[in-house]
Amino acid sequence: MSTVQRITTRNARFQQWQSLLTNRNKRTRAREFLVQGVRPISLAVRHGWPVHALIYDAERRPSSWLAELLRTVPAELIAMAPDMVAELGEKDEAPPEAVAVVEMPADDLGRIPVEDDFLGVVLDRPTSPGNIGSIIRSADALGAHGLVVAGHAADVYDPKSVRASTGSIFSLPAVRVPAPGDVVGWVAARRERGRPIVVVGTDEHGDRDVFEFDFTQPVLLLVGNETSGLSSAWREACDVMVSIPMAGAASSLNAANAATAILYEASRQRITSGRLMRGPRR
Repeated sequence: MSTVQRITTRNARFQQWQSLLTNRNKRTRAREFLVQGVRPISLAVRHGWPVHALIYDAERRPSSWLAELLRTVPAELIAMAPDMVAELGEKDEAPPEAVAVVEMPADDLGRIPVEDDFLGVVLDRPTSPGNIGSIIRSADALGAHGLVVAGHAADVYDPKSVRASTGSIFSLPAVRVPAPGDVVGWVAARRERGRPIVVVGTDEHGDRDVFEFDFTQPVLLLVGNETSGLSSAWREACDVMVSIPMAGAASSLNAANAATAILYEASRQRITSGRLMRGPRR
């Protein structure tokens, strides 16, 4: 076990970690973010994400789970006053058992594997970090291989996104890009290498219902902004637009629900055809 450092006052280090909760620029500069909860921390460790620090309650006897982490994870160990752990865990009452400071990976589209059964998701300028995390969770559960967050958007590593993903952010590659051109060029390069990716946009006035489209082929699914939908640049990049048949007074679903519904249909088609192949991700 590494040497344990004790922090009992809101010193500069505590303030630095506290800023990772609310300040995106500081997260980006430090290339670190906070992870709260047993399952997310366990998945971060299982998938090999570098943990820079493990922060835990100095007055609480470690569970067998935490004791194993403290013994095996190569991280700085920080025993902290319980009220300060509660602040970093964003808990008003009982503090979480541990909070991890985890390193951000590079925003490299090469992290997303593209094989014959490729299924990827692009989120165009999402404004809700909770929606991002929810879509990451759905994409992971329903057989997607990666997610791209494009344009001026909420942060993938915002605590609300990390919590909403329930740990799937550590299993499914999620990459941020500034503009559609980055993804369009990436798709073109994969097509040249023999991966005929079809770019599928979502819109309530799509060319065809989602059930009529063949999702067993390599697909990159585009999901628009919660308010304005897909931008004109993304619409131009689409090979086809699909819509979800709606009943009742609702004309559309929110971004997370729409993405989940379409990913479920893609998963259903692939299971039926025997093409749902889920290998290990990095």
